[in-house]
Amino acid sequence: MDPRSRPGPGRASYGELEASSLYCPKCRQAQPVRRKLLLVLPQGEKFAYYCAVCGSEVGSKLDQGKPWGLSSR
Repeated sequence: MDPRSRPGPGRASYGELEASSLYCPKCRQAQPVRRKLLLVLPQGEKFAYYCAVCGSEVGSKLDQGKPWGLSSR
């Protein structure tokens, strides 16, 4: 078995990534972004990313974790 194929202490999975900059078509270059919560859905939370320079929406993301306010007791 190839040792590189096994998960180990040095091979952590990334899970969720958070964008710090994205390409803005209006500015025509990568810009820092601001994240805004749009919806809390049963599947997770929907976020939109906005350009920090011009305010244009440049992307969105659905976090499929546990939504706010829904806890298993």
